[in-house]
Amino acid sequence: MALLSTREQLQILSRNLWWSWHPEALSLFKRLNRDAFKASGNNPLVALNLAKYDVLNDSQVQAEVDAVYRQFTEYMEAPGGQEAAPKTAYFCMEYGLHESLPLYSGGLGILAGDHTKAASDVGLPLTAVGLFLRDGYFRQYFDDEGVQHDDYPAIDSTQHPVELATDANGNQIDVVVHVGHREVHLRAWKLCVGKTNLYLLDTDFSANPFDLRFLTRRLYQGDRSTRIQQEIILGIGGIRLLRALGETFDVYHMNEGHCAFITLEMMREHMASGQSKENAEQEVRIKCVFTTHTPVIAGHDRFEAGLFSYSMQQIRESLGFSEYDMLSYGRVNPHDAQEEFTMTVLGLKLSRKANGVSKLHGVVARHQWNHLYPECAPEDVPITHITNGVHLPTWASPASRSFLDVNLGSWERDREKQVTWDRLDQVSDKAIWEYRIRLRAGLISFVNDHIRTQTMSQTANLDREALTIGFARRFATYKRAPLLFSDLDRITELFKNTDRPIQVIYAGKAHPQDDGGKEFIQQIFELSHRPEFNGRLIFLENYNMEIGRKLISGCDVWLNNPRRPMEASGTSGQKVAIHGGLNLSIPDGWWPEGYDGTNGWSIGDNASHEYEDPSVQDPRDALLLYEMLENQVVPLFYKRNGSNRPDEWIQMVRSAMKGLTYSFSAHRMIKDYIKQIYTV
Repeated sequence: MALLSTREQLQILSRNLWWSWHPEALSLFKRLNRDAFKASGNNPLVALNLAKYDVLNDSQVQAEVDAVYRQFTEYMEAPGGQEAAPKTAYFCMEYGLHESLPLYSGGLGILAGDHTKAASDVGLPLTAVGLFLRDGYFRQYFDDEGVQHDDYPAIDSTQHPVELATDANGNQIDVVVHVGHREVHLRAWKLCVGKTNLYLLDTDFSANPFDLRFLTRRLYQGDRSTRIQQEIILGIGGIRLLRALGETFDVYHMNEGHCAFITLEMMREHMASGQSKENAEQEVRIKCVFTTHTPVIAGHDRFEAGLFSYSMQQIRESLGFSEYDMLSYGRVNPHDAQEEFTMTVLGLKLSRKANGVSKLHGVVARHQWNHLYPECAPEDVPITHITNGVHLPTWASPASRSFLDVNLGSWERDREKQVTWDRLDQVSDKAIWEYRIRLRAGLISFVNDHIRTQTMSQTANLDREALTIGFARRFATYKRAPLLFSDLDRITELFKNTDRPIQVIYAGKAHPQDDGGKEFIQQIFELSHRPEFNGRLIFLENYNMEIGRKLISGCDVWLNNPRRPMEASGTSGQKVAIHGGLNLSIPDGWWPEGYDGTNGWSIGDNASHEYEDPSVQDPRDALLLYEMLENQVVPLFYKRNGSNRPDEWIQMVRSAMKGLTYSFSAHRMIKDYIKQIYTV
C-alpha cells in the first residue's frame, strides 16, 4: 500500500477529535499557520486548509507528522480493553469537546464530552447522539458599562470535522418526527471522537419549512414550545436515527431529562411489533438508564399538559394511548390534572437504574424524588450515584504532561494504579514548587494577551509570585460569584497587604435570559475598576474550554462557593489537582468526597450550610470564606523556608495530586458506569 503524504496524514488526523486530547497533534496544526489557528478558535482543519508551504514541507515537521500519525493509528487499531462491556447509546443535549466547536453551555456538556472521550480510551463501544447546534451557545461581549451581550457566529460545517451521516447503502439519512401534525425532517452530522462516533441531529436544510429549520440552531433558547420540539428531535429523532444507521444497543443512557423521549419511541417500536403495553414498558426499562444532574425541583424540564399533548399527539396516537395514559408517564400523581409533564419523572419511571452525579447529590436526589416512590424511605429510593470525573488527557496542560512524564513515567497508561501517583512522594519540594511557578507564569502571560482582545475594558497588573485565586464557571446566581466581595472592607484588607498579595481571576457566562447572572458579572466589572483592586481583579471575556484549561492549570487556589446543596457535582475543581492547584470550596457536589483535611480547604462543614433562607446562608458562608482566607490559605502560601518555598503548602499540593487526580477522573467514572449502571 502506498505511503500517505504528509498532507494526507494531516487530513486524516484533522477529521478526528483525537487531536483534542493529544497536544503533540494540536501543536503540529498550530505550526501550519499560527494566525489562522488562533483566529479560528484553535481549529486544526482551518490551519491545515491554510497551511504555509514552507512549514508543510519542512522535513522536521514531516517527521513529526509521521510520528503523530503512527500514534493515532496505533490508538485506533488497539483492541478495546472492555470487550465484555455492553454496547451503549448515549444521549445528551450538549457536548463540550473543544473550544472550536461551541456545542455546550457548561458543566453538563463538558461532562458529556469527557464521557465520550473516556469511553473511547477504555474501549467501551459507545455511540453518542446530540444536536448540531449551528449557532453554538453564544459569544460573549460587553458594553462600556460591563453589561453582557451575546452574539451567535454560526458554525460552518465545511470548516469542521463533520460529515453527513449515511446509511449502509451510502444514502444520506433523513428521518422524520412529528410535532403535533407537522413533519420535521432530520439529518445528522457524524463527528469522530477517537473510537466513539457522535451523531448531531440537524433540521437546518431544505426539506423543512423556514420556521422549522432553526429548531436545532441554538442551545437552551426560546420558549417551552421550542424546548419540547428540541427534545422530541433529540429523543424520538435520536432513536430513529440509530435505527436508520442499522444500530441497536444493549443499553441506552439518558444523560439528563432532555432526552427522555427515547423511552416513548422505544415503547412505540415494541408495541408496533405486537407486544402489550406492559411488556413494552418492561423491555424499555431493561435497556434504559438515567442520570439526573439537577438538585433543584424547579430546574427539571416541565411542559404544560396542553402543550405536551399537542406536541406528542402523533406518537400518542401511534401508541394507542389516551391523553391521560400518555401524561401519566411524566406525572408523579397521574390523577392530578394540573400537574405538568416532567421529563425527569419520565426518565425515572422507564429506566432500570438511575443515578445522581456525586454522593451528596445522590442523597439530595433520593429526597427530591421520594414522593415518586412513597412506599420507600428516602434512603431506599432507587437512585444511586456515580461521581463525575474529568478526562485527564484533555485537561492536563502540556507543562503538566512534561512534569508527569519525567516524574511518574507511563502515567497515562498506568493512571488507575495508585502506585503511579504515589511516585509523587519521591518528587522534591523544589521540583513541585518550580512546576507551580511555571504554570502560574503561563497563566499570567495568557491573561496579559487575552485582555488586549476583550471588549470589556480591563487592566492587568498581575504578579507572577502572588497567590492567584481562580473562579470560572457559569454565572448562575446560585454559584454566588461575587460572594468574595460581600464585605468590601474585609476583602480590601487582603488585597492591600503588599507582603502577602493576592489576585483573583474570574471568567464565565450568564445565560442571555438570566438578568441576575448578568448583574453578577457587572458587579465584578465595576469592582475591577476600583483603585484597591485595579489590575489584580480580572474578568476574562468569552469563557470557553481554552480559558478553562489556562485557569485550572495556573491558579494556586480554585474557589467554589455555591449555595449548598445546589451544585450537583461540579467538575472544574477536579481539573486543578493534576496541576498542583488546591480547592477552596463549599462542601457541595464532589468536594465532600474529595476533601480529607490535607488536600485543600472546606468552607465550613456540612452542618454550616443547612439553611433554607439565602439571607441567612449567604452572609454566614461569606464569613466562613473570609476566615479561611485570612487564617489559613493566605498565611500558608506565604509561610516560606530559607529557600523561599512554602513547605506546608507543597505538602498539600502533593496530597491533592496523589489522592484526587485519578479518583475524580473520567477514566474511573466510565469504569464505574460499566460496572454499576450499564451492566445488568
